Amino acid sequence: MHSLEDGAAKPRSKMPKLKTKSGAKKRFKITATGKLKAGVAGKRHRLISHNAKYIRQNRGTKVMSASDSKTIKSYLPYGL
Repeated sequence: MHSLEDGAAKPRSKMPKLKTKSGAKKRFKITATGKLKAGVAGKRHRLISHNAKYIRQNRGTKVMSASDSKTIKSYLPYGL
């Protein structure tokens, strides 16, 4: 056991790790170029009230806008 009386240096304290928002890690992926992609909203229920063009165009995923990406990336301090 080392004590401070023996002349041993006090162990340095580390900065705390930042936590990732668990909702963000489930909903977004980061592309190879650093953009964010996410599933399209409005595709879960009440699709009968939407026309075929709306359903077809919202298939798959979309790249998030730059202003939204800035906010979302603050929720993902270490990426994904």
